[in-house]
Amino acid sequence: MKAQVLKIALGVIIGFSVFFLSSTLFNTTQSSLLGVIALLVTLWTNEALPLGVVSLFPIILFPALEIINTKATAVNYAHPIIFLFLGGFLLAIGVEKTKLHIYISNKILGIFPSTARGMIFSLSFTSALLSSILSNTTTTLLLISIAIFLTDHMRLKMRFALAIAYGANIGGILTPIGTPPNLVLLGIMEDKGLELVPFFQWMYMVAPLVLFMIVSMSFLLSFGTKDIEITHTIESKSLDAQQKKVVTILLSLIGLLLVNASIKPYWGGLGLSETGILLGFGLLLFMPPLNILDWKEDNGKIPYEIILLFGAGFSIAKAFGTVGLADEVASYLVSITHLPPLLLLLSVALLITFTTEVTSNVAMISIMLPVIYSVSELAGVNTTLFMMVATLCASYAFMLPIATPPNAIAMSTGAINVKDMMRYGIVLNIIGVIAIVTIAEYFWKGIL
Repeated sequence: MKAQVLKIALGVIIGFSVFFLSSTLFNTTQSSLLGVIALLVTLWTNEALPLGVVSLFPIILFPALEIINTKATAVNYAHPIIFLFLGGFLLAIGVEKTKLHIYISNKILGIFPSTARGMIFSLSFTSALLSSILSNTTTTLLLISIAIFLTDHMRLKMRFALAIAYGANIGGILTPIGTPPNLVLLGIMEDKGLELVPFFQWMYMVAPLVLFMIVSMSFLLSFGTKDIEITHTIESKSLDAQQKKVVTILLSLIGLLLVNASIKPYWGGLGLSETGILLGFGLLLFMPPLNILDWKEDNGKIPYEIILLFGAGFSIAKAFGTVGLADEVASYLVSITHLPPLLLLLSVALLITFTTEVTSNVAMISIMLPVIYSVSELAGVNTTLFMMVATLCASYAFMLPIATPPNAIAMSTGAINVKDMMRYGIVLNIIGVIAIVTIAEYFWKGIL
């Protein structure tokens, strides 16, 4: 009890400290928002209170501090992407309930080296490749339950779950359709009359970055695992009737997602939303003749605290735009446009990467890309280059669960705590910023 009180007190002290420091640069409302964000991040990190409890604080604090009203805050807890999560979670529960993940993990162990490092590399590459054609959210939802079943060792479970989430974050940028921020970029470029980056040119430009990051991340997660053995026993069993039903659902889902994305690569093919597709397929598991899930029996397995966590992230993003904090940040960026282009590019990359940690990457990039466009125009630098760097940095935020959907899904397994994610994430954030800026400066400049 005493330790919990001290942790809560630490969060309050940090929140007030950030508020007073921010007051030297921003107005009272903007400083209040930054103080609340600091409080939330501290409580999420030190686990003074349950994740779901802390995630509901914006509904109380934002109206109380006159940041945004209750309705404007609460509506974010029903954001469309949350229902995409819900559909994905239902499919993952169906996979686990029928023990299909056991069958698939046996197949994986029979193909790849059954060492900790071998599994981390195989999971990372599988997740990255799938997320380049499916959304990184969908990929993580489909793979995460398989990853954590591969071992009973808790330290390995954590690393395997991170390998899936980080692999999806990294691989999602490989194509324009792999992750929502990419589509936001293309939409804004079209709106501004800029020439869109062709599909295969995008892949050619980004592939070296993806490969470097996957290898770096896999090596990082592999440190300290040399002496850990994979104890999972391989069993040779055929699929039973229930498992075949789930396999049919999953294959149909993947086929529909691929068709929906590939007919018109930049803008969605059949015009169906991924939210509707995933939620629809998740709900199919309750219906005859499938009858895989039962609401009374299985609804308790849905990680509602992660859904609330993302609601908090979307609320922060809404408040960020409403109180004009994005405009204030833009004014400070404009003040550094006299810097050499390389330093300006590095500043943008660092700003986007670490700001995205405390809010949804989709929401943040939607707010910041018009800002980056204006700043790059004023500085007389390559606008497309700067906007693309900012977009990729929004996906390369690895420290906190609200930064990207795969991070949040990894947290939902219970195998990871925020401290572990921050410990590995800050290293990958720095590696990612350096890699993106370097490849933009010395490779993309000759193409864009």
